[in-house]
Amino acid sequence: MTKGFTSNTITKLSANFSATKFRKRFHRISQMSTMDTTQVMPKTNEKNNSARGNKDLKQGVVNKLKVFRSKKTGGWYSAFLCLVNQGLVTLSFFGVGVNLVLFLTRVLGQDNATAANNVSKWTGTVYLCSLLGAFISDSYWGRFLTCAIFQLILLLGLVIISLTSWLFLTKPNGCGDGILNCIPPSPIGTALFYLAIYLVALGYGGHQPTIATFGSDQFDETNHKEKISRAAYFGYFYFALNAGSLISNTILVYYEDGGKWTLGFWASTAAGLLGLFVFLLGTPGYKYVKSFGNPLPRVGQVFVAAIRKWRLPNVDEAELYESNGSESTIKGTRKILHSNDFKKLDKAAIVTDEDRQSPVANPWRLCTITQVEEAKCIIRMFPIWLCTIMYSVIFTQMASLFVEQGEVMDATIGNFRLPAASMSAFDICSVLTCTFLYRFIVVPLGGKISGNPKGLTELQRMGVGLIIGMLSMVAAGVTEIFRLRRVISENEISSLSIFWQIPQYILVGASEVFMYVGQLEFFNGQAPDGIKSLGSSLCMASMSLGNYVSSMLVNMVMHFTARGTRHGWIPENLNNGHIDRFYFLLVGLALVDMVAFVCFAKWYKGINIEDSDHGSCTKVGEKEIDKV
Repeated sequence: MTKGFTSNTITKLSANFSATKFRKRFHRISQMSTMDTTQVMPKTNEKNNSARGNKDLKQGVVNKLKVFRSKKTGGWYSAFLCLVNQGLVTLSFFGVGVNLVLFLTRVLGQDNATAANNVSKWTGTVYLCSLLGAFISDSYWGRFLTCAIFQLILLLGLVIISLTSWLFLTKPNGCGDGILNCIPPSPIGTALFYLAIYLVALGYGGHQPTIATFGSDQFDETNHKEKISRAAYFGYFYFALNAGSLISNTILVYYEDGGKWTLGFWASTAAGLLGLFVFLLGTPGYKYVKSFGNPLPRVGQVFVAAIRKWRLPNVDEAELYESNGSESTIKGTRKILHSNDFKKLDKAAIVTDEDRQSPVANPWRLCTITQVEEAKCIIRMFPIWLCTIMYSVIFTQMASLFVEQGEVMDATIGNFRLPAASMSAFDICSVLTCTFLYRFIVVPLGGKISGNPKGLTELQRMGVGLIIGMLSMVAAGVTEIFRLRRVISENEISSLSIFWQIPQYILVGASEVFMYVGQLEFFNGQAPDGIKSLGSSLCMASMSLGNYVSSMLVNMVMHFTARGTRHGWIPENLNNGHIDRFYFLLVGLALVDMVAFVCFAKWYKGINIEDSDHGSCTKVGEKEIDKV
């Protein structure tokens, strides 16, 4: 809610201001009356001065009120603090996540397949928690409080993992560097470690979609200029996310790979604490949006009311029930205009004789058009969201199989050994570069060609991202083929340089700019006002299921390929395996997913807000109709 002065406050302020001036003026006149008559000003001059003083007094009050009224909240300053916070929180998160697969193998002694599955499950939990954070922020706590609380949970997890690594796991000191083995972990150390990383998962997962929506709240969507800034914010948000992870993937990963795990974890903790401080620093200037209540009953009411009136004939749109006024029955949200698809759900808004006789509308029998359209919007977005899961399966390989692949490649530069996990720095640099290229080259050029000021629609960007993601898997598969050819002995690493992985990392980074930024804009923009954070969380939820699907695929592949004397595609020693075949399997699955995505994108119809500039219909291969 935007902070400001009410009319009563302004009236009291003016009255107090006038009374103070009057007392001072009366005191001064009383003093003048006690002076010698030679010092008393002529009566006419006194009247003129009094009139001039009253005029100055009125002008002073007017100027003061103009200053108060000109104060505003939100804008780029508040959004910038959200971006800095996102960068620091991401740095702290990836300080744990980027090298987790190596910590599990080197310190906890897990094999490659088990470690890769555990990382996938943990990463999936991170993004699954985004749904929880989004639900709580939209329904109960509001976005500001949700961001603050989940950051505290993240900090608690970081402190526990730092203490656990120091006191229980990295024994002897400096172990887990790939040379010095750690002693087997104790049960209490292992339990505390898993407790800590899942607290980190809960804290970061609940924070990220909420801060994305909270930052976009700082811009007024009904203002044309701020609407453009709001669209740009999501690109800068993903830029900040990757800028924060760049430090984790270069500096922190270097110390952790060298056995200084505890130092890396404490550095992550410090970054998380600084991020929380920056976030709280902007408290007076933020624009706050109140929570809108639990959306689950609202959506459930639509389906229950529609089933109750299933046998009723369809009626004209003008006869459907809607509240009076500019706002919907969901306090603080705008009305959504009626759409012609899913007409069976429209029955929930049909007014029957029983509804007319009831003194108060029963929401489980009669719903507004806005309620019905909110349910329709969720149904329309669902298949689009399902099609993004396959891309997340591709993306998650960068944190697991890409790292394991790099571990068995030549990573030496002179006497320096490059940590395999640090290769993800090329992914981050690709994201940072492509973000600016897209913003300042692709958007203007695409706008001139297509007539769309955004360059490409969100759905078109997601489709391009999926295609580039498939190419990254092709590059990874080709690299693995050449790596296997350069293996001298099955127990030694390949002589192929780790820099052969650069193309696959760069392609993944380029695909992120199109896919994930497109998802953020699409799901946040198409979600109704009451579930904006939930819309942002769908991007992370697809990552979550992508990680679980990846874990399931690895298990299925090993089940069918590791029979008898065969090692399987992803064995403990990758020199005996064929992860190239796994990469090409993902390419085939992504092709099938791409066909489904194009079909659903052509079918999709955009949300239409009453008295808003946002009504649009986004289809792949067509222009986005944007009434600006």
